[in-house]
Amino acid sequence: MGQLVVQQFVTADGFAADVNNEFRAYELLEGGTAEFDRNQLEWLGTVDAMVLGASTYRTFAEFWPTPASAAEIIAPALNGLHRYVFSSKLKQAPWGEFPDAAIESGDAVEAIRRIKRETPGTIVLWGSLTLSEAFFAAGEVDAVRLVVMPVALGAGRGVFPAGQDPALLNLVSSKTYDKGLVELAYTLGGR
Repeated sequence: MGQLVVQQFVTADGFAADVNNEFRAYELLEGGTAEFDRNQLEWLGTVDAMVLGASTYRTFAEFWPTPASAAEIIAPALNGLHRYVFSSKLKQAPWGEFPDAAIESGDAVEAIRRIKRETPGTIVLWGSLTLSEAFFAAGEVDAVRLVVMPVALGAGRGVFPAGQDPALLNLVSSKTYDKGLVELAYTLGGR
């Protein structure tokens, strides 16, 4: 049975998107994040699949399976993952020269439950805040990896759905990286 991990980049004040539902905080960091990238590459070695909403898919597909990502050490690992795109409108989800992503157009919660049953290891969700909120609300998220950036927005959209009962997070690890990045890894509740 697979484990669904939500990995989000967030600002120091806890936002995964700005008030326009966009995330550009990473662009504010000057230079590379080589130390974090090396750790991310190691972690990706434990990941079997990724799930993305349609908007995040478009952003990823414009970069990761293209020559523009050639200098990124995580590109081969990321491009090698099995991909699922959740969309009611897309009919295809090409990924450059790699196999297309599978389209999930039905009930998202039922689909992630099936994907978790069919995937032996880790499934990661990046971005896709509406999709992750549905998975949190359904109790399908097993772990969260927050990459906290030294940026403050003041307002925006958080990782966790508003209005839900408080959730106890169990800290598994915390690591500090170059450019002031801090990664906090949690399991949810009693998991």
